[in-house]
Amino acid sequence: MAAVALAEIINELDALLDPGRFDDYCPNGLQVPGPEQVATVATGVSAHLELFELAAGASADLLVVHHGVFWNSGPRALDAALKRRLQILFEADIALAAYHLPLDAHPQLGNNALLARALDAHELEPFAYHRGEPIGFLAQLPGDGMVAGELFARVAELTARQPLVFDAGPARVRRVAIVSGAGADFIGDAAAAGADALLTGEPAERVMAQARESGLHFIAAGHYATETLGVKQLGEHLAQRFGVRHVFLDVPNPV
Repeated sequence: MAAVALAEIINELDALLDPGRFDDYCPNGLQVPGPEQVATVATGVSAHLELFELAAGASADLLVVHHGVFWNSGPRALDAALKRRLQILFEADIALAAYHLPLDAHPQLGNNALLARALDAHELEPFAYHRGEPIGFLAQLPGDGMVAGELFARVAELTARQPLVFDAGPARVRRVAIVSGAGADFIGDAAAAGADALLTGEPAERVMAQARESGLHFIAAGHYATETLGVKQLGEHLAQRFGVRHVFLDVPNPV
């Protein structure tokens, strides 16, 4: 098993995901330093105590997540919960890196592109602009589209959970808007772009009426479930690029 400098891995991630493009809700990149050399990379969706304990159990040197521990709206001083989380990382000497919107948006390794390709979609177009940068995609489903019920079933299979669906669109879905996580606010943009369906993670109370009034399907397949693909693929990329060991740590969340 190879070992590579932590700085080299972080440089690779920063070059690949280009976090400087995004006006994000959090800092992207290395959030907690760790060992100088990395032999095992662990990946997971959200940084929290259980994930950190799993990373320590897996002998990880670097943990790469989608949701990190630091957020712009978070506390500006450590509380007991954050101290406990960080203590696990310090005691196990694990570095923590987080990539949020840059990982949603990436056209090959990102959550939304991977969701689209898992549905055999093609002709991906930028969608879901956040402060000038697109984080999602409009995707064309193959052939003459997909029967709506088949699309719902494919999403359930892909995310390993039954999505919440407001079945208000056409019988066949030809164009689907995809923005993982908390993308319910993009339902108006999806309708304006001529999408037949919006696939996202979390619902909001208002979207049932918006879906019906807009005549499109709203599919909420889970914030966590729609954001496992990107970080897992990012870990596989690092394993292939540097020869390090990669392990994905799954802490399923029904939200």
